[in-house]
Amino acid sequence: MNANRLALLFLCFFFVLSSCHQQTEEDRVKKVITTVQKAAEEKDVKEILSHLSKTYRDPQGNDYDGVKGLLLLYFYRHQQISIFIPDLAVSVTDSSGAAKFQAVLTGRNKGAGNILPESLGVYVFDVTFVKDAEEWKIASAKWERLADSMPASSGQ
Repeated sequence: MNANRLALLFLCFFFVLSSCHQQTEEDRVKKVITTVQKAAEEKDVKEILSHLSKTYRDPQGNDYDGVKGLLLLYFYRHQQISIFIPDLAVSVTDSSGAAKFQAVLTGRNKGAGNILPESLGVYVFDVTFVKDAEEWKIASAKWERLADSMPASSGQ
């Protein structure tokens, strides 16, 4: 009887382990993006910066401290922030990774009757990651407002 219970327990344990999803490196990079997204909505600068490499540099000329300043300015201007990322493409090779996505950012100030956001933009992001001590860190990010990157219409 004890052998049957042990076998059943082992079988249950095996099924539980085999059904567990093993997190891939791509999943870990996606988790960084979603964690930063949530932290931005909560205006948690410290949490966002914990996912940036200390050697962060972007094509816009910002470094780690520059990003901190941008975040503080944006969070000061908008009491409430929402971010929606409809699709996220991630690729990983060895100790580097990349994420490309569009994000809808809205900013609004709290107040009665404030239904529409004061600030709305769709941005295209191209983010580069490095693996630092088994954690993925954002090494660089390029972003552009989607309307600014589209060619002007001919107005026909």
